[in-house]
Amino acid sequence: MFIKNTWYVCAWDHEVPHEGMFARTITGIPVLLYRDSTGAIVALEDRCCHRGAPLSVGRREGDCVRCLYHGLKFDSSGQCVEAPAQDRIPPQARVRKFPVVERHRWVWIWMGDPGRADPALVPDTQWLDHPDWRSQDGYIHYDVNYLLICDNLLDFSHLPFVHPGTLGGSADYAAARPQVERIEGGVRITRWAIDTEAPAFAKAVKTWPGKVDRWNIYNFTIPAVLLMDSGMAPTGTGAREGTRVDAAEFRGCQAITPETANSTHYFFAHPHNFAIDQPEVTASIHQAVVTAFDEDRDIITAQQRSLALGPDFKMVPFAMDAALSQFRWVVQQRLQQEAAEEALQAAQAGAQPVHIVRPAPQTT
Repeated sequence: MFIKNTWYVCAWDHEVPHEGMFARTITGIPVLLYRDSTGAIVALEDRCCHRGAPLSVGRREGDCVRCLYHGLKFDSSGQCVEAPAQDRIPPQARVRKFPVVERHRWVWIWMGDPGRADPALVPDTQWLDHPDWRSQDGYIHYDVNYLLICDNLLDFSHLPFVHPGTLGGSADYAAARPQVERIEGGVRITRWAIDTEAPAFAKAVKTWPGKVDRWNIYNFTIPAVLLMDSGMAPTGTGAREGTRVDAAEFRGCQAITPETANSTHYFFAHPHNFAIDQPEVTASIHQAVVTAFDEDRDIITAQQRSLALGPDFKMVPFAMDAALSQFRWVVQQRLQQEAAEEALQAAQAGAQPVHIVRPAPQTT
């Protein structure tokens, strides 16, 4: 159902406290997050191996966690190190530990094979804490399947219709045909609208003498991470050729993380590199994005309800769906690859050689 061997965003750094604990479900698995005495984040399955009670309703004891159902104590590796009235602790008494990377304000977790968790594979989101950029943290919870949100983000033609007063812009922006390219693990979308009206959220924080040339260039990669170079500059000043004069530039960072089959965590920020000494500008941009994403949630949630009533409904593809269709194909390919790998491992485990012990020859 979900890709396992990949990095998912599971929290903003400030959500994981230096004291206490934080719980969040990722790809259908309950996860407990806390910081040890060095400040490093520990991620354990939030389910005691004894009777399945959540460890998150237990208590911290130094770098350990005690389950408050039967008192089992687990260290930061997930191993049970103490069980009341039990002299011997079974070695299999442990909870799963997940690899974690904390980088540029996001906490990333690897839900698959720990041996394949390469930190070098974590996407670069340097704009979230770069001194030349400003943004505010964003989080929205959706009661929909994560792929419906991916579809929405991969098709910007909806902006003038769902977001006319925020991110949308004029109708000609919807008609701008994007260029879609396949990249490793996803797609790249390049979209230009020349000589168009600036969207409302940009007009609220910056002024231009006339119309603008507007761009959205972004990579959308597994599991569902959008990193976008977007902005606008006065028409005819060379933005499309690489010269950005009097431009409003943004570096959107968005991560869509499945909670369950029908619920999703959405982490986002919209860093900008102009007026960075004016917090009111950052707040205005953030609020416009939040309002727009709430508009997205309304239509996508209505879509989810509609689709749930018609499980046999078949969507009719249009040219505007090129990017989302390609991304869904990439996801399906990865799921099939992981399923094949798991089947092979299971087959190999079941084909272990059988050692026959023969009785020693009798001596006379």
